[in-house]
Amino acid sequence: MMSSRPATRTRKRPDERRAEIVREAALVALDGGLERITLRAVAERLGVRPGLISHYFPVADDLVIAAFVRAVADERDELVPEHGTPIERIARMVARVESPEARDVSRLWLNARHLCRFNPALAEALAEQEELDRVRLLGLVEAGLADGTFRTDEPFDACIRLFVAIDGYGAYANNAGPFEHEAYTRFVTDAAEWALGLEPGRLRIEMDALAPA
Repeated sequence: MMSSRPATRTRKRPDERRAEIVREAALVALDGGLERITLRAVAERLGVRPGLISHYFPVADDLVIAAFVRAVADERDELVPEHGTPIERIARMVARVESPEARDVSRLWLNARHLCRFNPALAEALAEQEELDRVRLLGLVEAGLADGTFRTDEPFDACIRLFVAIDGYGAYANNAGPFEHEAYTRFVTDAAEWALGLEPGRLRIEMDALAPA
């Protein structure tokens, strides 16, 4: 009778293990909020002991901040894509914001803004991520101005208006039920057309063209 060989466990490199921990912590945050990130919760998702998590993150707050940064950085690539024409990119951005898929990250931003009142390190990380978002969006707005698609004398002001619209839209993410009035569901679309000097309805046409058949 042949004996079965014992299962071998591959040891991951420290950078791989750390990235894996942060990724799982980010998923915990998106699922239930930053408060749900504990060494035990992340360890259970990875099938490891909590001591392994504390080896990489002796201070639990450091894992919370790393998870927030990972989640919003991933969303940045979805929110402000770097490929396509400026009008296509802004259309994808607004469609993403107004989609159900964006609700988890909207809740995460609301959660982080509340917690940063009591956590200076998280407040600093949040400010850094906001700045990265503004830089990415400003580049998109300036590209649209360069090719004549957008019309505004103050591209940075346009970015601020867009993010205020996005934040205002996301403030309803925790509502128990849907709020389907068009003044709300298309608010970011309307605000983007105004901020970027697009003719009314132009962005809706672009968004419809990008939608899968």
